[in-house]
Amino acid sequence: MSVAFVFPGQGSQAVGMGKALADAFPLAREVFAQVDEALGEKLSQTIFEGPIETLTLTENAQPALMAVSLAVMRVLEAEAGLDLKRDAKYVAGHSLGEYSALAAAGAFSIADAARLLRTRGRAMQKAVPVGTGAMAALLGLEYDAAAAVAAEASQGQVCQAANDNGGGQVVVSGDKAAVERAIEIAKTKGAKRAMMLTVSAPFHCALMQPAAQAMAGALGKVSIKAPAVPVVANVVAQPLTDPAAIVKALVAQVTGTVRWRECVAFMAAQGVTKFYEIGAGKVLSGLAKRIADGATGTAIGTPDDISAYKASRD
Repeated sequence: MSVAFVFPGQGSQAVGMGKALADAFPLAREVFAQVDEALGEKLSQTIFEGPIETLTLTENAQPALMAVSLAVMRVLEAEAGLDLKRDAKYVAGHSLGEYSALAAAGAFSIADAARLLRTRGRAMQKAVPVGTGAMAALLGLEYDAAAAVAAEASQGQVCQAANDNGGGQVVVSGDKAAVERAIEIAKTKGAKRAMMLTVSAPFHCALMQPAAQAMAGALGKVSIKAPAVPVVANVVAQPLTDPAAIVKALVAQVTGTVRWRECVAFMAAQGVTKFYEIGAGKVLSGLAKRIADGATGTAIGTPDDISAYKASRD
């Protein structure tokens, strides 16, 4: 049985995530302390106590989700003897989760990941004036049909498929008027549901170009090593180990489509049957089961989850 470890993206955040872990394990507390120090603020307090409005801000949610994922990883390594190089065939992460995956695989430090995600969150927020961009979920359309809807809706504006999540769930992103048109067109093309998402900016579309430039600059200043296991990158849905290729993929990811369905399908085609979702929430474990026939998905984010994982290995 081949195993992949996957790391959640924005939308999985919740006040109190990781708190039980930090209360139970000094190693988890250490990860949160490293992130606090790297950012020069007590992000851990916002993670554990809220308010949710502050945690949900893109510049906070991104490093916060990474912190929880890496806290879980450190505890799994110490308590359950996890060794990624030995135990995983691949790692992958959804959008910001790709940074968590890379940090987990040793490509860069937790402190660098925190600073990069703070920069990424701020740059993505700043790239488009509030209220001018939007994102919408189109449910019940396969990717090609949803991409055609986005193209038809653009009419000289930006509207493109931002996330291909699998299971007939595609998110489109772009100028607000174009995304509104996409919702109406999708309904005529057989979408089961099409609705606006509550997001602060239109992620993963051409409007994010200023943020892509900011990330190119930020990534250029960070030391990146080859990860211990290949990272299946969002924008190519292929495994990468070369640091230069990883940087290129991370920059392209800001404006490009998160090809999650293809990432999971690729891993399944290479024999992966077990997906462990590391960190907050259970979104990716659910998607894995819908995308890959016969695959199982297990979320690990609490002390009880760690115990269950440990027991499964004994």
